[in-house]
Amino acid sequence: MPDFFATCPRGLEKLLSDELTSCGAADVQATDGGVGFSGDWPTCYRINLQSRLASRVLWRVKAPSAYRTEQEVYQAVYDLPWTRWFDVKHTILVKVTAIKSPLTSLEFITLKIKDAVCDKFRAEKKERPSVAKLEPDMRIHAFFQGDQFTLYLDTSGEALYKRGVRTHTNIAPLRENLAAGILKMTGWQPGVPLLDPMCGSGTFLIEAAQMSLNIQPGIGRHFAFEKLKNFDAKVWNEMREAAIAAQKPVCELPIHGSDLYGDALKAAHMNLEEAGIRQTVDLKQCNALEASPPEATGILVANLPYGERMGDEDELAALYPQLGDALKKKFGGWNAYLFTGDLRIAKLMRLTPSKRTPLFNGAIECRLFEYKIVVGSNRPR
Repeated sequence: MPDFFATCPRGLEKLLSDELTSCGAADVQATDGGVGFSGDWPTCYRINLQSRLASRVLWRVKAPSAYRTEQEVYQAVYDLPWTRWFDVKHTILVKVTAIKSPLTSLEFITLKIKDAVCDKFRAEKKERPSVAKLEPDMRIHAFFQGDQFTLYLDTSGEALYKRGVRTHTNIAPLRENLAAGILKMTGWQPGVPLLDPMCGSGTFLIEAAQMSLNIQPGIGRHFAFEKLKNFDAKVWNEMREAAIAAQKPVCELPIHGSDLYGDALKAAHMNLEEAGIRQTVDLKQCNALEASPPEATGILVANLPYGERMGDEDELAALYPQLGDALKKKFGGWNAYLFTGDLRIAKLMRLTPSKRTPLFNGAIECRLFEYKIVVGSNRPR
């Protein structure tokens, strides 16, 4: 069976391992930033279609191998049967990642790998594939660690968090697979009331609605594996048709979102509309400090301002204790999950988190703080 590696935001590896196992993956092994596994090609198709947590599914075409020079890397890449895997008409892009590698220039080794692939095509097909920096058909990933390197072909194409539904975004939006991972970490299940009082362009809301309606995250897009020579269109079409048949009818759901800013709310509205699930979510414009619980109990989740979304630091320092007071006064019986890269929140909220989970939003180290709000916890003594 082929070997694969699914990448994901750091902090989601355990959840991704469980998800891959449920999709039929074998030999599942988590490591920093992703999960290795083996499986047949229908399993690869299924994971691309169904995974809410993976960023990419990479097919390992060369196991870790020793190298000493750039020329040895060139020869090892040249020796692979590239013309059996994809057609010369498909454009390519080479991506290189290195950790503690003796290589002096990543740009040079990227060029050598590209040359090896193109030279192999020219030797066997008398022409070479073109390079495309934007939207290539085939992405080739080389990973160098110490004196070993591994080579992958990307079966996903565009990153899997690009579901093909959220086209209107605000500043520094949360990636969809990280939002899905956070929802899983909260313990939220379809049918449980959910509120995002700082919903922005609606990432949490869309992910929750799609989970509730059993809409697979990859149902509205294409994948790079469809361009591989071994692609089985019959198996893939049957898989897609079964996924569409298993979707639930669109209906109102106990999913609620609000935002202070009209532009953000308009983006959320348009994204839900274009995903065909506008009626599933209750949207309203209001300040998060004035939000009221839509049900007696439920899950509150929010991506707080930080990093690129950060306003004035003094403003945020004032916001956190006010937010803590609002949760205590109004959200007794709810569990609140606040995601942020501003680690001052732990002291400034004036609430004791029951859990703090390290996560990464891209390169930004963040925390998911869990607060179990007890009814009457703000009564005067």
